[in-house]
Amino acid sequence: MAQGRGPGRGFSRAYMTDEEKANQPKVTRALLERIASYFKPYTAKLALLLLTIALASFLSLFPSILTGRIIDEGLVKRDLNALVKYIVLSLAVMLGANLMGVVQSYINTWIAQHITFDMRNQMYAHLQKMSQRFFTTNNQGDIITRMTSDIDGVRQLITTNLTNILSDLITVIISMVAMFRKNWILALIGIVIVPLFTLPTRRAGKTRWKYANESQACNDEINGILNETLSVSGQLLSKLFGREKYEYERYEAANRRMIGLNIKEGMAGRWFRVVLTTFTSIGPMLIYLVGGILMIRHGAALTIGDISVLVALLGRMYMPVNSLLNTHVDWIRSMALFTRIFDYFDIPVEIENAPDAVIPDSAVGNVAFEHVGFGYEKDRPVLRDVSFELKAGHSIAIVGPSGSGKSTIINLIPRLYDVDEGRVTFDGVDVRKLDLGFLRAQVGLVSQETYLFNGTIRENLLYAKPDATEAQMEEALKKANIWEYVSKQPEGLDAVVGNRGLKLSGGEKQRLSIARVLLKNPTIFIFDEATSALDSISEQKIQEAIDPIIQSRTSILIAHRLSTILAADEILVIKDGRIIERGQHRELVNHDGVYRELYETQFSKALLPEQNGVSELEQYIWGQQAGDEPAT
Repeated sequence: MAQGRGPGRGFSRAYMTDEEKANQPKVTRALLERIASYFKPYTAKLALLLLTIALASFLSLFPSILTGRIIDEGLVKRDLNALVKYIVLSLAVMLGANLMGVVQSYINTWIAQHITFDMRNQMYAHLQKMSQRFFTTNNQGDIITRMTSDIDGVRQLITTNLTNILSDLITVIISMVAMFRKNWILALIGIVIVPLFTLPTRRAGKTRWKYANESQACNDEINGILNETLSVSGQLLSKLFGREKYEYERYEAANRRMIGLNIKEGMAGRWFRVVLTTFTSIGPMLIYLVGGILMIRHGAALTIGDISVLVALLGRMYMPVNSLLNTHVDWIRSMALFTRIFDYFDIPVEIENAPDAVIPDSAVGNVAFEHVGFGYEKDRPVLRDVSFELKAGHSIAIVGPSGSGKSTIINLIPRLYDVDEGRVTFDGVDVRKLDLGFLRAQVGLVSQETYLFNGTIRENLLYAKPDATEAQMEEALKKANIWEYVSKQPEGLDAVVGNRGLKLSGGEKQRLSIARVLLKNPTIFIFDEATSALDSISEQKIQEAIDPIIQSRTSILIAHRLSTILAADEILVIKDGRIIERGQHRELVNHDGVYRELYETQFSKALLPEQNGVSELEQYIWGQQAGDEPAT
């Protein structure tokens, strides 16, 4: 709105950084049409907004015009009635302008909020369709920035820049028309002088922009220190290594730099206002001087009120002209903002339903890999010609060195990624032809990195099955061997697990994750290092939960624990993305290959603690000796 402008409005945006200049987006007709498409549903509201801006701008200038009548007809002629009339009229018009400004602000905010509402929904829906590759290759902070700061920048663009440009343009036009109607000579003087007032504004804007950027960088450094040192892990680390004093000194130094930059920025603004006030006094003085010469020497038909009106209108023109002269900067930044958002919208959806996606009536659970090749990057294959078949009701253990491609194999089943070569089938159908919702409903994954939402146990369970009953949740918790823990909590199912489950131990989180998958009741269970990095007691409880599942359901196991591997019907040995060995434990360990090496270096060192003085290995060997086949 035109009224209430401070002298500093817009100056911080008047300067473009070198980076912004170098990365100016290319403005094309297609880009403008794409931006306009977001405004199209609100055309009627935009027309009403334009009308309210015009009325508010006109009404806000009208009191300045009435100033001449107040002086000439009220004060000079000593007419009290005229004086009161024009003062009351001026107040009424100003009130009308303010009320119109409120209406304008509401319409403007309504449009901006609805456009950003549409953009956020579109962005979120688009990001949900992205493959796992997108989230592993892109910075999470950048993704969140596009969703929040960038789209919020669009809202600020609409609520501030758009209305300011329209308001400024209308204000300047009305002011110029009114000034020329009063006296064209004084109007020309005012128009020539006004652009010169922008020089100190631009200078101060550049200075303050520089300090603001340095201040922001310092603020980011401070936030980084706080995030690192005041987190649970950071505090623990600093205490254990006795680095509290070092961290305090590091924070104090950054804080001191921030204070210095803030002072410099504030003083730059102060000097700016001093210079601006001086410059803005020159225009009115010139109008008084030239107007006085015209009245005194040349007998021009000017009144004191006319000169006062011209001075008032000139003052009202300064900030709109200054803002309009810097509109190109706001324009470029706005285009850059839209370009950043559209860049994300234009990322192709890698994993999506086929047009004729199949939704079978039932699922059996047969999985097959047929000459599968895959790489996260085209020139760096991770899997090479992988083929195997998992029959329903059976289980497979996948073992191999770190980075051999074990987790990649299981990621291809629910189509977190798509194969580059060959195919993965589910019940004989290529997974790329199955409906994504159906396919992923058949797969239950328990990973090493358990993720729990910052809510209650109940909320985390219901995420798998929103309509689950208390009895169903209790049964899943019992099968996962964690019901005893839950039942002892004062809040029971409503106990809060904390951010990422921090209030639970590693074993409790893992068992709750198993319960969540059990509640989902998938056709295929996948355990990816589900017992890794846990203490022996937690591992035993998880193993007790996993064993019945492996024996009764189609399962894929990735594990370093011999007890888990032995429970599988078949073991696949992966190295460098290839299946190089397959079979059962006893035959693989007798073969002088990768499995035997893994057994001797990893599996044999990861056995369960001795039970009644007998190790797991000894129990296994004695069990084999009691059978028909030789032990290993």
